[in-house]
Order: sequence, then C-alpha cells, then structure tokens
Amino acid sequence: MTSIQKYLLSQKDQKYRVFTLPLIPNTDEKTFIGVRLPILKKYAKELEVKDREEFLNSLPHQYHEENVLHAFILSNIKDYDEFIKRVDVFLPYVSNWSVCDTICNKHLYKHLDRLIKEIYAWLKSKEVYRVRYAVKCLMNYYLGDEFKEGHLLRVEEIKLDEYYVKMMVAWYLATGLAKNYDSFIKAIEEKKFDKFTHNKAIQKAVESYRVSEEHKTYLKSLKVK
Repeated sequence: MTSIQKYLLSQKDQKYRVFTLPLIPNTDEKTFIGVRLPILKKYAKELEVKDREEFLNSLPHQYHEENVLHAFILSNIKDYDEFIKRVDVFLPYVSNWSVCDTICNKHLYKHLDRLIKEIYAWLKSKEVYRVRYAVKCLMNYYLGDEFKEGHLLRVEEIKLDEYYVKMMVAWYLATGLAKNYDSFIKAIEEKKFDKFTHNKAIQKAVESYRVSEEHKTYLKSLKVK
C-alpha cells in the first residue's frame, strides 16, 4: 500500500460514502473509500513534486479517490503541453462522470486556439469519457464571446451513442441556450439531436435561472413527445 493510499484511507467518511456512492452508479463500490472532495483538492496541492510525479505515472489506480486526486492534480498544471500530454494518458482510465468532470484547468483559457484542435480530435474518439471531456471543454471555455458555429456543428457530428455523452451534450446545449441563445435555439428548432438529448437539453434550460421566462416558455413548446 502506498503512502497516498494510506492517507486516503485515513480520511474515510462512511456517511459521505453511503450518500455519494449511489450518485456514481458505474463505480465498483469496493474501490470507493468515501473521501470528501475538499480534502482531495487540498491534498492535490500539498503533494511533494516527487510523490506527485510517481503517482501520475502509476496508472491504473486502485481507488476511485485516487482517480479524483489525479484529476485535481491535472487541473493544477500550468504548462499547456504537459497538461495535454497528461490528460491524454489519463482519459482512457476514466470510468465515470465524477472523475471526468473534476478535470477543470483554468490555465487553458490562455491556449484556446491550440486547445480547440485537441477537442475536435477527442470528439471523434470511441472513448466515452474522452468525448464527454471534449464537450465539457467546449461548454467551459468556448461559450459566450468565444463561441463559434463550428463548435456546435462538431457536437452534432458525434457518433458515440452513450448515456454519459448524451447527458454532457444536453448540458452543453442548455448552457449554450443561456449564453448564445440565437445559435443554439436553431439546433433545437431543427431537432439536430436525438429525442433524449433534445428533451434533456430543454429540461436543463428550463431549470436554469440564466434562461429568460420567455425563452423557457418557447423551449417547452419544442419538446419532442
């Protein structure tokens, strides 16, 4: 057992474990310790460089929390090239939405022209969580002033028919309806996505405080029965 594993096991919170485990259904409960996210986030910053390097190179990990810790470490990497290299290696080992969605690196805003090329490549992947992460990046970094019609067209071309990809696409569409309504409403009006994704996007948009009541009323009328 590694020193990192010993630390994670020492931070086990059984009540948190019982509460959280059902929210991540495709995770083997034997691998789920039950460590709260703030503890993992703090620990990711405290690890010594030597320990961090050794840990990042020790894939696959045994515990879910090790994967979350890995995601937090990636989120702190400032060097763009190192981040891309590390995330490319890690994504094949990601097996649930929780780990995937934890990767959120604010330093990527400085490299949007380069990142979009990676995203377009990831969108063509057959790996569920590589595609989910690609759509998440579009949602996080390329809406509002950074949005381009081509981004949405690439999402429309996704071939992977997987629940956790569709859920992220729906989230992306709903957020797009809040930030770039005129562009995203066309995709809804023209039914560019399958029934599940279409209706889930409308549901999420209607639940959002960032979408106007007028737009919500219209979106409800576009639901596919």
